Amino acid sequence: MRARANAGANIAFIKYWGVRDPEFNIPLNDSVSMTLDAARTTTEVEFSPRLDADELTINGQPAFSAARARVSRHLDLLRERAGVPWRARVDSWNTFPMGAGLASSAAAFAALTAAAAVALGLRLSERELSRLARRGSGSAARSIYGGYVWWHAGHDDASSFAEPLAPPDHWDLRDIVAVVAEEEKAVSSAEGHRLAHTSPFLEARLAQVERLLPRVRRAIQQRDLTLLGPCLEADALAMHFVMMSSTPPLFYWAPETVALIKAVHAWRDGGLPVYFTIDAGPNVHLICEAADAERVIARVRALDYVRSVIVSGSGEGVVLE
Repeated sequence: MRARANAGANIAFIKYWGVRDPEFNIPLNDSVSMTLDAARTTTEVEFSPRLDADELTINGQPAFSAARARVSRHLDLLRERAGVPWRARVDSWNTFPMGAGLASSAAAFAALTAAAAVALGLRLSERELSRLARRGSGSAARSIYGGYVWWHAGHDDASSFAEPLAPPDHWDLRDIVAVVAEEEKAVSSAEGHRLAHTSPFLEARLAQVERLLPRVRRAIQQRDLTLLGPCLEADALAMHFVMMSSTPPLFYWAPETVALIKAVHAWRDGGLPVYFTIDAGPNVHLICEAADAERVIARVRALDYVRSVIVSGSGEGVVLE
């Protein structure tokens, strides 16, 4: 009983921060993302009656107990559905840094969900996979699909799922990640979501999301970066304001994060159409169209504080190997 799946991380154009139900990962707001073709996770799952406990390796190394426990809890959901009590050996490989605000858990739990379901003989629709992946990591609900994806927040387990907005080839965008820190962040996104309710700016941010969502949908439909870009930046800043104003405050940014934001403004003022967004970490995602990608990449690589650059286009959803 073994299967392998590959899934992409995603970059959220409109993000979610804060959950109404932490057990089921029901978010406070809808979100929209692009699944990535270069930042991906491959996961192999093998169930066996000979195993006494679940085993987990990540990039060839035994995982910490907390990560194993999280994977085991997720596998329990699928074992219960399949009526199979066997433990599993899980081997996972990433093409990008983990825990640094690059949506590694989204790719990981999308791949884990798909591989485990097949290994257990479950026949699940993409919507069912999306709902199950959400239980492991909220944004994994979006990584089940390729291209441009909308996650309906919903109000319960049945109504919170993602669905595709447009296929990968609909719009040739690039996500150029300027990696300024590869270390795993000290405060996980899961903990940050729980703190969101302590911010006095949360409600203002949620109201802004409702205004931005239809603009982002229209921007994707019309392939209009001048409409999409300001929405990306406004939402990323608002989300980080909520983080910084929670109790205790969360500061995911590094000095280099601010320097990059200023650089993007300067490049755009000089005629280079590029916009930034930032997930729960210090690294900056630069969004541009493919025709401008080489110019953006060259400028990013010229910055001595950027450790590495990850370039992705819009990619496919979860794939069984």
